[in-house]
Amino acid sequence: MKTVLTTAEGPVIREVADPTRADHEALVAVRAFSLNRGELALLEARTQQWRPGQDVAGVVVEAAADGSGPAPGTRIAAQVDQAGWAELVPVPGDRLAVLPDEVTIEQGAALPLAGLTALRTLRLGGDLLGRRVLVTGASGGVGRYQTELAALAGARVTAVAARTHQDALLGLGAHVVVAAPADAADGQDLVTESVGGDSLAAALTKVTPGGTVVVLGSSSGTKTPIDIYDFVGHEGARLLSYLSYAHPAPPGPDLRLLVDLVATGRLHPTLGLVRDWTDLPDVLAALRERRVSGKAVLTIG
Repeated sequence: MKTVLTTAEGPVIREVADPTRADHEALVAVRAFSLNRGELALLEARTQQWRPGQDVAGVVVEAAADGSGPAPGTRIAAQVDQAGWAELVPVPGDRLAVLPDEVTIEQGAALPLAGLTALRTLRLGGDLLGRRVLVTGASGGVGRYQTELAALAGARVTAVAARTHQDALLGLGAHVVVAAPADAADGQDLVTESVGGDSLAAALTKVTPGGTVVVLGSSSGTKTPIDIYDFVGHEGARLLSYLSYAHPAPPGPDLRLLVDLVATGRLHPTLGLVRDWTDLPDVLAALRERRVSGKAVLTIG
């Protein structure tokens, strides 16, 4: 089979042996996979024949030997640990969700890491009905899901993004779109912060006393000094971190929830770029240069 391997010159597509699998794993023919911004750093750090890729969608070609999981011919989306940018990948049953006819392969590939991050970070804010939620980095893959899921939960959402994304985010349920956290109204019950630096510092000034700030990224690459006196006027506010790899639950059940929301027209993956996987270098460059709004998806075959 063919797979993406990292080299000192960048990732390349090479022939390798077909994967072996455990009894509880189905063998999936990958039809599409999506890229996540965090993988850019991993590609630069792991340059010696590493096999990247977490978000995949495809068709089961061999069912799990222990009888668990879907039958051959079933379309699925899944989040794997690595090696997903390949023609074949083993997938445990608790890491996948069956795709109904209403959900395309490309949509399925765009869901796992970004969708799960959005869902799970919003849950850290508790019941969102009638609450105020501030989403930074709202034009990205995670931010768009956060905006729509929070609105679906009954929150009043303030999305932080450039003006060019205003109509799209309002269409996803945002009540207002602002250019920077400093422009948002005070008294936010939940802030999801993925930018860091000045964005995080400003977001801390917007949280209500007893509210929650979830830090899930640092796309600005800038450190944020925080002082206890930053919480004066925001007493009791919680500052929580979210690291996707540390989440204790397997992705399958939550991924099935997201798939159902897409199938019923309540969640809309934004496919910012869809290309063949042979165009991987160009797509990686587009991600690095922030020319992709939403998710970048590559198809195989």
